[in-house]
Amino acid sequence: MSAADFADGLAQMRSIVGPEWVFDQPADLNTYRDFYSVLWGEPEEKQASAAIAPASVEEVQAIVRAAGERGMPLYPISTGRNLGYGGSAPVLSGSVVLDLKRMNRVLEVNEANCSCLVEPGVSYFDMYRHLQESGSKLWLDVPDPGWGSLIGNAMDSGGGYTVSGYRGHWEAVCGVEAVMADGEVLRTGMGALPGSETWQQYRMGIGPCLDGLFRQSTLGVVTKMGFYLFPQPEAHLSASVSVYRYEDLDELIEIVNELEYGNVFNGMPGVGSPVLSQESPIAMAIVPEPEEMNRMVRETGLPAWRASFNFYGPEKVIAAQWEHVRDRFAHFEGVTYHAEEPVRFPLTPAQLEKAQKPRYGIPSLEIFTVGSQGYGKFNPSDGHIWFSAVIPRSGKGVIDANRVMRQACKERGLDVFMLAPAVTCWTRSFVLFAAVPVYKDVAKNRHLRESIKEIIKICGEHGWGEYRCPPAFMDAVMDAYSFGDHKLRRVNEQIKDALDPKGILSAGRYGVWPKHLREGRGA
Repeated sequence: MSAADFADGLAQMRSIVGPEWVFDQPADLNTYRDFYSVLWGEPEEKQASAAIAPASVEEVQAIVRAAGERGMPLYPISTGRNLGYGGSAPVLSGSVVLDLKRMNRVLEVNEANCSCLVEPGVSYFDMYRHLQESGSKLWLDVPDPGWGSLIGNAMDSGGGYTVSGYRGHWEAVCGVEAVMADGEVLRTGMGALPGSETWQQYRMGIGPCLDGLFRQSTLGVVTKMGFYLFPQPEAHLSASVSVYRYEDLDELIEIVNELEYGNVFNGMPGVGSPVLSQESPIAMAIVPEPEEMNRMVRETGLPAWRASFNFYGPEKVIAAQWEHVRDRFAHFEGVTYHAEEPVRFPLTPAQLEKAQKPRYGIPSLEIFTVGSQGYGKFNPSDGHIWFSAVIPRSGKGVIDANRVMRQACKERGLDVFMLAPAVTCWTRSFVLFAAVPVYKDVAKNRHLRESIKEIIKICGEHGWGEYRCPPAFMDAVMDAYSFGDHKLRRVNEQIKDALDPKGILSAGRYGVWPKHLREGRGA
């Protein structure tokens, strides 16, 4: 667009929100950079040309209409705190960041229905504080860093640690309000019924369920979202089962799956290898051949594999569930069990000080101490990006992904910090998380980008796709979802063309580009 049209558009936006909430000076725009960018300092680095912070739905509508009149690209963010996945920088350089941080009201908490309705600027800290100060008996599920937005994290399919049905944050969404590209407001589910009293109770409404249109989306500016919360349990129990042969992994995971799918336990499970994680409790070495791993077990006495379980609920029920879990593993040779003392709620100040806070729905920033302690060989770096591949929830899936990923990184000289061996925020899949270091060094980052794109292809060849990624890799990840001659992308583009024909919203996000920018993309 022309400089004159851009200046005219910013002038109109100043009249909408006030001049103090339009940012176009270098010092202001520096805060909207991706400080973990793999394009740092290069001409291709993704940077905003301006940012604007509305305070209401009506202001968002006016901004979207002003942008639509001029073809001015907007990039909505909730708080822009998703470090490792792009931060607050737009996918299309030159976009105007639509910063929704001022829309930070908790609109409703329904104690009886265990739900809430919030605006995009509400962080996990804000929501937790609101629940505590109001005397609520409800919990929310939180990710590791609590400074992000409930809405932003859910829209990017973030996850947490507590009870199934809640810790996959998109799974807990019920009801969306969004300003569409034409400036009109859409409410999904029962919210489309004027005067509805069940918007946060029944997400389907009538006809197709449209909530999913706004997950990792380019189709609207979400201004309200409902979430299911859950009642504070009586108690929590953390326990584990350890087995001592390489060959035990397949059946171990099969039983873990059976127990979780049958709701015998409801908290986040974990699968790890103590013998392969001697240097770091949250990472593990490459899985060796069976004979070698069994030799390591004999020499160290450490378990080959350990499954961890978390139970939330009445203390008597938890005790019976844990007894059943032990019974299901009793036939494993040499099996051992461990259980912590049950924790009753509410926590005492002393318990709260020692607690792994996300396990109890308490936001914090303690995860950043992991970085200060060092990510293996590559500390200190200038940050990291996450490589997050969805893999089968099976022993074979864990071992295959571990070996393929580590070999691919080794061949390309990449240091990685791979969580051991997979993360289970989402109930029916594993996600293999790898933190890859980034530096403010053009040559290192160029090599990193080329290597990651090759690894995306390698994972795609094995049937493993990333569920979330930084902007530099969104086209490559979408390209891996190639079934039916890339039908998924083509349908996304058709929806984009229908709902946002001028292509003003979140251009390029997750590989979906508007028609006028599509040439040469995603190949």
